[in-house]
Amino acid sequence: MTDQITAPARTSRRSRRAKGAEPRSGAPGQNPHLEVPFITRGVPTYDLLSDESLQKIEDAADRILAEIGIEFREDPEAVRLFKAAGATVTEISAEAWNLKFEPGLIRSLLQTAPARFTQHARNPANSVDIGGDAMVFAPAYGSPFVMDLDKGRRYGTIQDFENFVKLGQSSPWLHHSGGTICEPTDIAVNKRHLDMVYAHMRYSDRAFLGSITAPERAEDSIEMCRILFGSDFVNDNCVIMGNFNTTSPLVMDGVTTQGIRAYAAAGQASIHLPFLLGGAVAPLTMAGAVAQCLAESMVSCALTQLVRPGAPTVLGSFLSSMSLRSGSPTFGTSEPALGSLVMGQLARRLQLPLRCAGNFSTSKLPDAQAMQQAMMSMMSAVQCGANFVLHSAGFLDGLLSMSYEKFMLDSDLCGALHAYLKGLEVSDETLGIDALAEKGPGEHLFGTAHTLRHYKTAYYDSALNDDQPFETWDEQGGVDMATRANTRWKDTLAQYEAPAMDAGTDDALRDFIDRKKASMQDAWY
Repeated sequence: MTDQITAPARTSRRSRRAKGAEPRSGAPGQNPHLEVPFITRGVPTYDLLSDESLQKIEDAADRILAEIGIEFREDPEAVRLFKAAGATVTEISAEAWNLKFEPGLIRSLLQTAPARFTQHARNPANSVDIGGDAMVFAPAYGSPFVMDLDKGRRYGTIQDFENFVKLGQSSPWLHHSGGTICEPTDIAVNKRHLDMVYAHMRYSDRAFLGSITAPERAEDSIEMCRILFGSDFVNDNCVIMGNFNTTSPLVMDGVTTQGIRAYAAAGQASIHLPFLLGGAVAPLTMAGAVAQCLAESMVSCALTQLVRPGAPTVLGSFLSSMSLRSGSPTFGTSEPALGSLVMGQLARRLQLPLRCAGNFSTSKLPDAQAMQQAMMSMMSAVQCGANFVLHSAGFLDGLLSMSYEKFMLDSDLCGALHAYLKGLEVSDETLGIDALAEKGPGEHLFGTAHTLRHYKTAYYDSALNDDQPFETWDEQGGVDMATRANTRWKDTLAQYEAPAMDAGTDDALRDFIDRKKASMQDAWY
C-alpha cells in the first residue's frame, strides 16, 4: 500500500481558511515543492464590477435558465434527478429533453457544495486545498500535438505524456499533476486513459485528474484510485477530480452527465467548465458570455449535489475571444481576462471554488507573443481569486500543442507568481532600518547583518532568466530564453527520479490495467 494518509476528509463551508506552506525562492533548480503544496494568497482579489452589475449578470443567468433552458441528451437519470428537484422538463425526442429552472432553484441546490475541500495526494505532503484563499497551479490539458525546438510539432505519444508528468513533478512551482497533459495517440482511444492515470500515479506523487471521456473510463479512474489509496480512504475522501465541459451553447450531453454522476457518487470532485468562444457558442460581448458561463456551470455543478449532497464541485470558466477576420479562436486577450475577474466575484458570491484562466496563447512558438498573452491571461487568474488553475504550463498553439519549452517558461513564471502572491510583509525586520544604520550614509549594504539574513529569500531567483550584463551574455553565446528552456527540460528529465511506490500497489495497478485492456479490442475513435 502507499504512504499512510492521515489528512482530514474535506473542509466544511464554514471553514474558510487553512494554513498553506509559504513559498520560498532559492537557487535555480532548487526543488522545495514539498514545502509548497499550494499557495495561500497574501494579496487581495480585484473586484471589477459593482454589486448592481453583478446582480444584472446573475439575473441574466436566471433568465437563460428559466426562459431558454438547458438541453440534456442521452441521460434520463440526470433528467429524473432534476425533475424531482423542481425542474420543468419538456421532451424533445426519445433521447433529448429541455429543462428549465425557476430563479433560485439551482442556487438552492448548490448550498450543500463545500466552499473548500482537500484533494489528497499519495504523498500527504502534496495534498492540496481547493477553495477559499488557496490557489493551485496545474499543467495544461488536452493537446493532441506536442512540440519542441528540436523536432517541431507532432502528435503526442505516451512517452511525451510521461515526460510532462515528470517535468511537472520536478517543478517546485506546480502543485498538481494535471490530467490529459497531451493525448497519447499511439495508444487506442478506449485504452489510453488507463496508461494516463497510471503515469500520474507512478511518476508523480501529487494530486491528479482522472478520465472523463466515457462513463466507464471515469469508473476505471476511480477504481485505480481504490487500488492506490485503499477503498476505505477513497470512500471518505477526495483523491481524484474530473474536468467536465458542457456542450455550449446550453447543452449537457450524456457522456458528460454520466461521468459527472460517476465522480459524485464516489464522493470525488468535479470541475464544470463551459468552453465559450465569443460570437460562435456564446454572445460576442463579454457580459453576455459571463452570464451564459455562470448558467451552464451552475447547472452542471448542481447535478453533483443531486447525486451526493456535499460532493466537492468546482465552478469553471473558460472564456475566449475570436478573430472576427478569420473566425479563429484567440487566447490571452484582454476581454476574457476581464471576464475572469468577474467570474471570481460571482464564484465568491456563490461560495464555490473556481477554476479559470491559465497561461493561454495562440502563438506557435515559445516566443514573446506566447509569454505576453500568457501573462495577460494568468494575471487574470491571480487577480480574480481562481482556486484551481489548469493550463498553468505548456499551453501553446491555441491549446492544440503542448510545448516542452513553454512548459519550462510557464513553470518559471509560476515561481515568480508565488512570490507575488505572498504579498508584502511590513515589520521592524522587513523595514530594515538596522541595515542603513549599520554603516551609515554613503556605504553599501552588501555585508550588513540584515542583508546576510535575507539574501537567500528576499527575491525570487528565476531558473531561466539571464540578468547578466550584455557583454557577459554575448560572450557566453547570446542564448535566448527559449533555447535556455530547451536545455532546461532536457536536463530536468535526465535528472528525474520517480517517487517511491510500494511494489505490491504497483503490481496491482498493472494487473488491473492488463485485465481491462485484455477485455476489449482496440478502438481508435
